[in-house]
Amino acid sequence: MRTTYMAKAGEVERKWYVVDATDISLGRLSAVVASILRGKNKPTFTPHVDTGDYVIVINADQVKLTGQKASDKMYHRHSQHPGGLKSVSAGELREKNSRRLIETSIKGMLPKNTLGRKQGSKLFVYGGSEHNHQAQQPEVLDITNLI
Repeated sequence: MRTTYMAKAGEVERKWYVVDATDISLGRLSAVVASILRGKNKPTFTPHVDTGDYVIVINADQVKLTGQKASDKMYHRHSQHPGGLKSVSAGELREKNSRRLIETSIKGMLPKNTLGRKQGSKLFVYGGSEHNHQAQQPEVLDITNLI
């Protein structure tokens, strides 16, 4: 009788990847990075175990918003007080805090539970081309081939 392979948390080997977001559509970038964070690019993917890799996104300031998304796509948050709804367009958020634009987009594609929050903690986003994770020797991942 054959049994399905289930990865164990201690057996997972993690790699570090660097993704350059220059002129890449926000949704396509987010989909690929979320898949890597979950570990779906590995043959040992197990839904209930964090098998994903670490991802560093650089040049978040140059991410592309297609169509009218810069003005029409809105991000909302609420302070839980009456009248506490705050809204900002995707274009304003990209100008003000491009890191949060990408983090929100990617983390929205992860599971909404403790496993998803653990997977989301392996994401590092930087506005410029510099990052401070050289010690981990990350591989450059060209996602234009994966899209």
